[in-house]
Amino acid sequence: MPGILKHAEKAILVVATNPLDIMTHLAARYASESGLPASRVLGTGTMLDTARFRSLLGGNMGIDPHHVHGYVIGEHGDSEVLAWSTVTVANRHLEDFCKTRGMALDDAVRQNIDEKVRNAAYAIIEGKGATYYGIGSALAKLADVILHDQRSILTVSTPEDDVAGVSRVSVSLPRVVGGDGVLYTLPIPLTDGEKEALHKSAAVVKKAIDELG
Repeated sequence: MPGILKHAEKAILVVATNPLDIMTHLAARYASESGLPASRVLGTGTMLDTARFRSLLGGNMGIDPHHVHGYVIGEHGDSEVLAWSTVTVANRHLEDFCKTRGMALDDAVRQNIDEKVRNAAYAIIEGKGATYYGIGSALAKLADVILHDQRSILTVSTPEDDVAGVSRVSVSLPRVVGGDGVLYTLPIPLTDGEKEALHKSAAVVKKAIDELG
């Protein structure tokens, strides 16, 4: 980090190294010592997890995933949170859309989607040894958004003062990303259960950060 900032003091730094949230937090800490705002340090976070979530939902409903909106938030890891209450299709809440179409999205279907999103990386690594295509695509998207100041809403990781009651931690939340990095974080309405799950997820990352001193 000191070497990078010595030659590129106004850089926007994109982190893809696991453990993603911890590495992003540490990168931002070192960057801040050189005067670089934390908003210019971001990790790919749950971009891939969110894309998989939308893709699986779209496949179950027979809808192009581009028209399915929902987020995976929290740690990029086992404690991540699929925010089901945020999901909309054609600007309609998921349950309302399914009811209109006479479709079932019961607990068993949701559990299946949850497991496939949460365990996708393990399945891919078992199959071909690494997940480089997915993360390569996410990095290309993120670079394009920054270079062209697209102001896209992406679930990237960056330091936050407070996440569901956990202070000074880096996890993924929906954020507007543009030419200056993370422009701002979008608050999203969550159920009490989702808030609790997000708190636990952020606490997992915070504990690891604290253990590093």
